[in-house]
Amino acid sequence: MTEPRDDTERLRAALKGAAPQADAARRAEILALAMENFDATAKDQARVMRPENNRSLGGGLFSGVREMLSRLTSRGALAATSSVAVLALGVTLVTLPQQPGPEAIALPDAPAEIHEAAPAAEQAIAPVTAQSDRMAPPPAPISPAPQMGGGGAAMQRMARPASGAMQSADAPQIAPSGSDRFAEFEASGVKVTAEEPVSTFSVDVDTASWSWIRRSLRGGVLPDPASVRVEEMINYFPYAYPAPAAEAEEPFSLSLSRFASPWAEGKDLVRIGLQGKLPVVAERPALNLVFLVDTSGSMEGEDRLGLLKTSLSMLLGQLSAEDQVAIVAYAGSAGEVLPPTSAAERGKILGALNNLQAGGSTAGGEGLELAYRLAGQMAGEGRIGRVLLATDGDFNVGLSDPEDLKAYVSGKRNSGIALSVLGFGRGNLDDALMQALAQNGNGQAAYIDSAEEARKVLVDQAAGALFTIAGDVKLQVEWNPAVVAEYRLIGYETRALSRVDFADDKVDAGEIGAGHQVTALYEITPVGSAARLSEPLRYGRESLGSSEEAGWLKLRYKAPGETESRLIEQAVPATASEPDADARFAAAVAGFGQLLSGGRFVDTWGYQEAVALAEGAKGEDPFGYRAAAVELMRLAAALSGK
Repeated sequence: MTEPRDDTERLRAALKGAAPQADAARRAEILALAMENFDATAKDQARVMRPENNRSLGGGLFSGVREMLSRLTSRGALAATSSVAVLALGVTLVTLPQQPGPEAIALPDAPAEIHEAAPAAEQAIAPVTAQSDRMAPPPAPISPAPQMGGGGAAMQRMARPASGAMQSADAPQIAPSGSDRFAEFEASGVKVTAEEPVSTFSVDVDTASWSWIRRSLRGGVLPDPASVRVEEMINYFPYAYPAPAAEAEEPFSLSLSRFASPWAEGKDLVRIGLQGKLPVVAERPALNLVFLVDTSGSMEGEDRLGLLKTSLSMLLGQLSAEDQVAIVAYAGSAGEVLPPTSAAERGKILGALNNLQAGGSTAGGEGLELAYRLAGQMAGEGRIGRVLLATDGDFNVGLSDPEDLKAYVSGKRNSGIALSVLGFGRGNLDDALMQALAQNGNGQAAYIDSAEEARKVLVDQAAGALFTIAGDVKLQVEWNPAVVAEYRLIGYETRALSRVDFADDKVDAGEIGAGHQVTALYEITPVGSAARLSEPLRYGRESLGSSEEAGWLKLRYKAPGETESRLIEQAVPATASEPDADARFAAAVAGFGQLLSGGRFVDTWGYQEAVALAEGAKGEDPFGYRAAAVELMRLAAALSGK
């Protein structure tokens, strides 16, 4: 027999021969050495943030192998060590899922321990024949959870932001939108007071954006910038605004303050705060509530239909025997699950909820029609009607066009039946449609990502979510060009109104529920400040007007059942003062939101400054909301690498 001429032929001949007996002790020694090398590699990656609850299904052994292979320095080393691993462990052939990403990504040097382990492994080439010791074929490729940090794994998943621009390998990973849809808007820009002195917007008490951001960050990725609505982040938190007196004619109080901007030297922030009156519970009107539940296939899962059932069960505990509840479910078609039933029959209502199952397409429009019809049948003098839609926002059967749905809901609000929306799940969430339905239905939109959030929205704030104390609430500020050179409304882009809309009572605006608060922040640049961006005009209006007030605030609202609005007016302070803890915390959240949106207006101010400002303004924080916000800011700082 001719002697093999080179190493390749000798290896081929050896493989064709009888398999040598496995040395179990030597195999265990090699595996132990491999684990030591893997642990050493993992320590190098200690600063890489691992997602808490969003681990890829392709994790475990294969993700570890992919990570180890990605750290090798050359194709030669990759081929050699791969061959050794295959022979030592008795694996016939394993094809690993390929990682997406450009080939130009530089591979970091492999630790010396990996190179030193190779000679020892080459001394014991013993295939394992027992079927139980074979590695199962890998699952279909699943995109791994993104990893953060410049020194992380070389082959990182490339996330595509909403803008469509591809991120570099070293860029912070942003939550991919997938099938989630958000309303498109352009961030509010700086206005020159002499040219455009009036700013008008509708109030907003929605909080969905904060919950979505929290879920994204806890999943290990920065939120899609399109999901960041700064006003909803600010309004997520309670503030100690003075409550209106019980005998006060107005349904809410109005608070104004001015203080230095924490992120822009030479600029100030003006905070506008509204506090709604909380009526005596025993005197509140009876409620007709229709649960409109999405039971389509996309709602399958504990974080969707399972959490939905838990959430609505919590709400039942806030209802009285005089209140009525009905349930409508929709999937391929809509149907009445529970006829109007007294809230005192809690067992019957819970039984109907627990029997709901997910499956089928999404006939949301048909469900809305049935829910409104049922709410109309429940109507009675002195009673309040509301449809509570619980969904991921996917409407794809029947009445499904967004504009048609908005028009339908707008028409129904005139009948006195409001629509509020609770969003669940991710990967299929139509946040844009949910926001539009709630705004056109005279209701609120919230995103429920946990049982704790359900308790906050449907227990702690149940009165505000169900009972309106003021409708079509609009704010308008006329800035004084003699005091304010420039201004910028922070957030409220989707609630902007034209100047003439303010006095037009036919124009719909936001609602304020019992006990609800509304907070808005303006950033202003005083006349003469070096922070001014625009050049003053020679023949401008800056020499006109009094310097005793920075602006004039007007607020319009309609009392329940009325069609003509009422007006409240108040001057904006001309000078800044020391901010209280509430003002500082609201500013910290506003800065945090702007950083998540790209940080265009916060200059060199960053996440660490947001953390420091919020940490020092937590106050009593009885529910722990502010402490949790600080932790989210720290998490965002780690994920962004800043």
